[in-house]
Amino acid sequence: SNEDKLQEVASNAVKLILFVKSNEDTILLNNGCLCCTVRGDLVNTMQSLHMQRTSGEINYFDRLVVETTGLADPAPILHTMMADQFLVNYYRLDGVITVVDAHHAMQQFDSQFESVKQAAVADRIVLTKVDVTDINSIAEVKKRLETLNPAAPILEASHGNVEPSELFNAGLYNPCLLYTSSEP
Repeated sequence: SNEDKLQEVASNAVKLILFVKSNEDTILLNNGCLCCTVRGDLVNTMQSLHMQRTSGEINYFDRLVVETTGLADPAPILHTMMADQFLVNYYRLDGVITVVDAHHAMQQFDSQFESVKQAAVADRIVLTKVDVTDINSIAEVKKRLETLNPAAPILEASHGNVEPSELFNAGLYNPCLLYTSSEP
């Protein structure tokens, strides 16, 4: 699944291993991925992780990957990340990575509007299953993705492999820069 592929990528990029279970809706997987089903849980868990990191209860980490289900609407989560004052003060939203299954993308775009929204807001798009999808279908998916989001680089993941350094440090959202202008 796309979630498995992203977890594989994250496990290569995130060296820290944490075991945290804050409640039934939020768990931090052993590869460093944070899985939340409710936005309030996201804020509470990220606050808790910050406090535990600050107090030394858990090891220092410099990256937190928030993974959503394939059906998640990214807008409320992004809004939470950019509007919650605690999160803005202690975390930086680096970017949005959307995983797209090259083999099923066209059908998903046509039947699941969330998949279109996910591609449209992505800062990076990881195109999976390119090793088992014909070249014409891949070209069709890429064309659709470029229409939905011309600014996002499309990274091909053959056999689930993608260079972790291409996923992180997008540097696209920095709330400190919002207030540096001399204009009101």
